[in-house]
Amino acid sequence: MAVQWTNEWGTVRVFDRVVAVVAGRAAASCYGLVGMAARSPLKDGIAGLFSRDHPERGVEVRTEDGELVVDLHVVVGYGTKISEVAHNVQQHVRYTLQERLGLDVDRVNVYVDDVRIAEGEGDSNIGRQDVVR
Repeated sequence: MAVQWTNEWGTVRVFDRVVAVVAGRAAASCYGLVGMAARSPLKDGIAGLFSRDHPERGVEVRTEDGELVVDLHVVVGYGTKISEVAHNVQQHVRYTLQERLGLDVDRVNVYVDDVRIAEGEGDSNIGRQDVVR
């Protein structure tokens, strides 16, 4: 599928993968996001399982009733306020798609699939047992 429009110079067609890449990069730049979660091996492809630079990983773009909908499967950092992170992701992705591609997005759905402690953060004693003698 693709988003398409026509103007006086011709037709512009932006494929879903392009929308997914732009949306994925926008989401990844948001504070509190540790990464994107794979939707499934079939949807994200085998390359996505082995590649770290897979910006459309965890992003699904579709059209419902003529409106553009973006689903994002994300991993947030432990200790962040999930509702704020999700809201910021929604706003930033919507803004970026409008500014970079000229697309009006009906909905940006954020699915928090996991919570992780970011590398270099957290209590250094996590996972250690105190020994009392």
